[in-house]
Amino acid sequence: MSSELLVGNAVIGQSGGPTAVINQSLVGVVEGLRGADAIKRVVGARNGVRGMAEKQVIDLTHIPNDQLEAIAGTPSAALGSTRDKPDSTYCERIFENCKENDIRYFFYIGGNDSSDTCRIVNELSNDSGYELRCFHIPKTIDNDLMESDHTPGYPSAARFVALAFLGDSLDNKSLPGIKINIVMGRHAGFLTAASALARQHHDDGPHLIYLPERNFDPDEFVADVDRVYARLGRCHIAVSEGIHNAAGEPISALMSGLREVDAHGNVQLSGTGALGDWLANLLRVKLTPQGGKPPRVRADTFGYLQRCFPDASPVDQAEARAAGRKAAEIALMGDFDASIAIKRVGDDPYWADMKAVDLKSVAAKTRTMPDEYIRGHNDVTEAFLDYVRPLVGPLPTMGRFD
Repeated sequence: MSSELLVGNAVIGQSGGPTAVINQSLVGVVEGLRGADAIKRVVGARNGVRGMAEKQVIDLTHIPNDQLEAIAGTPSAALGSTRDKPDSTYCERIFENCKENDIRYFFYIGGNDSSDTCRIVNELSNDSGYELRCFHIPKTIDNDLMESDHTPGYPSAARFVALAFLGDSLDNKSLPGIKINIVMGRHAGFLTAASALARQHHDDGPHLIYLPERNFDPDEFVADVDRVYARLGRCHIAVSEGIHNAAGEPISALMSGLREVDAHGNVQLSGTGALGDWLANLLRVKLTPQGGKPPRVRADTFGYLQRCFPDASPVDQAEARAAGRKAAEIALMGDFDASIAIKRVGDDPYWADMKAVDLKSVAAKTRTMPDEYIRGHNDVTEAFLDYVRPLVGPLPTMGRFD
């Protein structure tokens, strides 16, 4: 391969679960490529690689700036998304269409499965002899990509979780009982952990936080809730959808009886309230005194609500845009392929930088919360709160009677 700048067209795709800021990254790439002599046209693939395989694209070359700006500030994937994982036959269709349309630059915005797709497409293009340079732009509310301090999409989703728990904790205090909220997070507990930002007073919820980085013991859970309930007359609880037992089996899949998997082999955890319902019923059964009245227990599953709520973190918006621009920048420097990573540089004040890293260091790998962010089996540390506060941005201060 030559390291000289290829002249041809560029395609941008969006993949996986949408976020509140994924379109900022899309617009960042378009802005970064505009005016470059090597780029003849910029097109957007409808529904990610599916659009590349099926020739479903939209021309982004001359979209007016005001329209681009409006799209940048709009949640969800403006081009549509996909969870397709290309095999060799699928990739052959992609390559044929790329050759036919003189596409030489592929920008893919997505999470760890999407980064692996980008890696596979890149390696197959190398083997085929058709030079297609591939660049992964990070996106995931789970915050589980290697190499990055955090990922675009996470700060906004964490802000939603913090605000939701802030309001829900006040509700729980007004009408005391036991309240369980199930938060997204298959292997990493970053999003569930953000619920701790809701605590503004010593007795505010969530009082208990359960993350997938620690084994979940139902008996221990009941004892934890019983202690808090006995002390406060209520208990507010955050639970990651990915909690698992000591054998590594997801509690959600075991309790619901569902073993459905997606194209990437992941057991389906979202789309059902089974985990919350099972935990609520467990507490009713175990905490009802003999001959007495069961405690008031409710459970909510946040689900997709976390992904695209239109109150994005300002830091998240700026960094998602910058990640797209950085991908365009390194492409125009003649690099073959890379993933963009956000590196935290300072905390007072907070600021971060964008770096290019090897695709293989990100693809199909999962980052989890470090031990220093987790307290015991049901809480987070001050170190985690210091980490997440500047990403989420200021939260409203709640008043109360003493």
